[in-house]
Amino acid sequence: MIRKIFKKNASKKSKFSFFLEKYNLPAAYLAVNRKMITKGVYVGLFWGFIPMPMQMLAIISLTPLLRFNVPISLFVVWLSNPFTMPFMYYFEYLTGNFLLGRENIGDIELSLRWFSEHFDAILMPLYLGAAFYSVVVSGIIYFVLNRLWIVSVRRERAQKEQERKASNNATSIINQTTLS
Repeated sequence: MIRKIFKKNASKKSKFSFFLEKYNLPAAYLAVNRKMITKGVYVGLFWGFIPMPMQMLAIISLTPLLRFNVPISLFVVWLSNPFTMPFMYYFEYLTGNFLLGRENIGDIELSLRWFSEHFDAILMPLYLGAAFYSVVVSGIIYFVLNRLWIVSVRRERAQKEQERKASNNATSIINQTTLS
């Protein structure tokens, strides 16, 4: 099913061929196959979990080194948007404190003065939690998506094989009745 969704939208390659030729980009950056999609999701999630400005530029800078589907990666990095960032960063901070064995800061105030006073206590747990989610959670999602794609392809092939056998059986029955 996952594969069918991407393949359905990949049939519009003629619209992108002009774009690729104009900017002399490899077609692999828009390829719709298991490796390109899963790597694109991984790279997008990896950078999406890291609290930093210009995450999309980090993705673009990795594009020549790791070939992946760039639009998918750019879409996935936007899962960390201004609405989800506070929740993501808070959970990364909590995870970092848990991994460091520290207590969480109590009495949180949403003021610049409070934040500047507690910046040192927040920074290390936040980035440790971000590293955990970037590596571990993105890796798990990469392997799960990869496995789902493989299972989807196997099911599709098995279904086509069953349809082919059913069609062959129906054809042989029709041939036997016409011969008799």
